[in-house]
Amino acid sequence: MLIAGLRYGAQTEGADFNVPPPPPLPTSIAPAPAEQTESQTEPLRTDIDFLIRSATPNFDSLAAPVSSDEEFVRRIYLDLAGTIPTSEQTKAFLKDGSPVKREALIDRLLGSPQHARRMQYVFDEMLMERRVGTDIPATDWQAWLRNSFRDNKPWNQLVTEILSADGADEKLRPAAKFYLDRKFDIDLVTRDIGRVFLGVDLECAQCHDHPNIDDYLQRHYYGLSAFLKRSYLFTDSKSKKKMLGEKAEGDVKFTSVFTSEEGQTDPRVLNLPGIPDPEPAKELYIAKPAGKVRGIPAYSRRMQFAKAMITEDNVDFRTNIVNRLWALMMGRGLVEPLDIRHSENAPSNPEVLKLLANEFLAHNYDIRWLIRELALTETYQRSSITSLNATQAAKAADAFARGLLKPISPEQLAWSSVVATEFTFVTMNAQEAALKKAEPEAAAVKIHDPLWREETLRKTLKSELDVVVARFAGQGGQKTSFEATADQALFLINGPNVQKWLQPQDGALTDRLQKLDSPTELAEELYVAVLSRPPTDDETTNVENYLQSISDRPTAIREMTWALLSSAEFRFNH
Repeated sequence: MLIAGLRYGAQTEGADFNVPPPPPLPTSIAPAPAEQTESQTEPLRTDIDFLIRSATPNFDSLAAPVSSDEEFVRRIYLDLAGTIPTSEQTKAFLKDGSPVKREALIDRLLGSPQHARRMQYVFDEMLMERRVGTDIPATDWQAWLRNSFRDNKPWNQLVTEILSADGADEKLRPAAKFYLDRKFDIDLVTRDIGRVFLGVDLECAQCHDHPNIDDYLQRHYYGLSAFLKRSYLFTDSKSKKKMLGEKAEGDVKFTSVFTSEEGQTDPRVLNLPGIPDPEPAKELYIAKPAGKVRGIPAYSRRMQFAKAMITEDNVDFRTNIVNRLWALMMGRGLVEPLDIRHSENAPSNPEVLKLLANEFLAHNYDIRWLIRELALTETYQRSSITSLNATQAAKAADAFARGLLKPISPEQLAWSSVVATEFTFVTMNAQEAALKKAEPEAAAVKIHDPLWREETLRKTLKSELDVVVARFAGQGGQKTSFEATADQALFLINGPNVQKWLQPQDGALTDRLQKLDSPTELAEELYVAVLSRPPTDDETTNVENYLQSISDRPTAIREMTWALLSSAEFRFNH
């Protein structure tokens, strides 16, 4: 039952899960200090804030103040680590009096194993759009993504590996998931490459120039398709694994169903020049296609795709990804929808989008660097709380003058639930005990290793968290909107996983709360653990009254914890 009088999101305020902040990380994964470039005399964050402010004449009258520490700590953990902070992490941050504590926390989270996992989730959804595939195991693909972000692999390198992968090399086979788990359907792959990597949805330009968007031409669609048209799906006779083969010949021709006009194109990326084939070599093939032989041409059009995609001339490539990263951090893209960018759907702030694209290139496609700069802006750190009326609040949101409410992803919800209930402590206590028994000498080192703790927690909780993700995940890619369903609400009420996490096990939040005699202290610990903020006076009073009204104290504590977990406030990143 809901607790009368408790506040469920009426006010929109707002790593390592059960150990102190990790020691300094190795330079291989710790974020490197940003360097100034010739194109940038001020830090990028400063230029962003200036351009955002300058774009709206009455900006100061709309602008929310900088977020409180309570808002910020929850927001930054969710965005960079994929979960809310633990109670201890929240309290430590709130007590920290350092003027640079926000920057220090950003750097620590960006260098943590949790950040790599967070980015794995983000880019898995962005690239694979929650498709269920069978050719590349999801665990292999996710590990490849996680390791790529742990190593801070540049975006252009990551995309090169994806678009060049054929599935034959076992070391790079996970990267072939983008192709193989779409069954290498040429039309599907072409459309998805346009949307995901270039921010243009060319589906309606397949049969003719787009009827509603003048910028989207049929030759754009077939220019992308021409890189792939010679390739085909091949099944290895020994391993039975799917991979890509390729022929040495084959051109792309197309006819408009509207005008019957015929066309032909070399491989090309949108409006960039076509890439004609070189003069044929004496031998067209390294391996000529046959029944049991995978075709490998001397010249591969598909291998030119990555080169053409990441070339400096391809402004669309970097514009698309910075728009997506802006949406990830700010809650809305500068261009919305994210995959329908064209001249008649201009960015809300063209100067900011251009600046981001240019500086991303100047910093060698460093995703971690860009996220750091975005997190350090006043734009990102503004409060979502405002006293403006509805019309003014909408204008403030459009101008990025206040923090936007962002629905947390299914993965963020799952991880935040086990962190809030402190089921992570229960899990790690059991894993540490097992390790000490099995490997007593190694245990002393491993249990203090952030990477071991992260990987152990992730593997141990995977099956439970996957149930939550499956229930709350819809089809499609990166989202900036949210729709709750009755099925999801019922899951939060009756889901066995949630009920399990609420049990007063040793180390769990409900067990800890039961040991507190003071209702005021209990309210404080409950709200900090679940909502990352202290309760208001009214909320403390409500907790005290509810405890007095229920004779079964353990049940009352579980109901109050469940109520906050099910609240609107818990479902949004403020």
